[in-house]
Amino acid sequence: MSLKQKLILASGSPRRLDLLNQVGIEPARLMPMDLDEAPKKAEHPRSLARRLSAEKAEAAVAAVRGEPAWQDSYVLAADTVVAVGRRILPKAEYVEEASSALHLLSGRSHWVYTGVCLVTPDRKVRQKIVETKVRFKRLSGFDIESYLGSGQWRGKAGAYGIQGIAGAFVQKLVGSYTNVVGLPLYETVLLLQGEGFDIQGRWVEG
Repeated sequence: MSLKQKLILASGSPRRLDLLNQVGIEPARLMPMDLDEAPKKAEHPRSLARRLSAEKAEAAVAAVRGEPAWQDSYVLAADTVVAVGRRILPKAEYVEEASSALHLLSGRSHWVYTGVCLVTPDRKVRQKIVETKVRFKRLSGFDIESYLGSGQWRGKAGAYGIQGIAGAFVQKLVGSYTNVVGLPLYETVLLLQGEGFDIQGRWVEG
């Protein structure tokens, strides 16, 4: 095994990059894939996370197909979906969307699904779907207005990031915390190790 192994992260998320860095993994290349993330009619949120993570990984593989230097790379992609029941909450781009999502999440439980897809150098595809149950406290109007003023909801599924101010809204969490941040570390490391990617070798000082 060698530290010459290269990993392409098919994401531009600083949170996913930070989580990989936390366990000593430094992707050789970041390749955010700009895809249509709209769910299909009646698509379950779990199925959406699975489909989008696979599509992002496949798009990244196709993008480097003509680049010999990247042919032996591992490609890792992920997609996180927040849902109340079967209702999928999109990434909030406008304050009205964020306000609506926060009112919906207030005082109730919701699910966070992350699809993780790994494509190996010999083009085997491995996938894992991780789900976490999160319960928010009952949010006051002041809580919501103050949080909207922070701007931390922008571009976030469900209009919140658990690693920021909204962490104070979480009353209970069942499952993986890093899944809610955007990349379930335990499952991601297992996928990589299972396909021969040397992680522990990167932990040696110097």
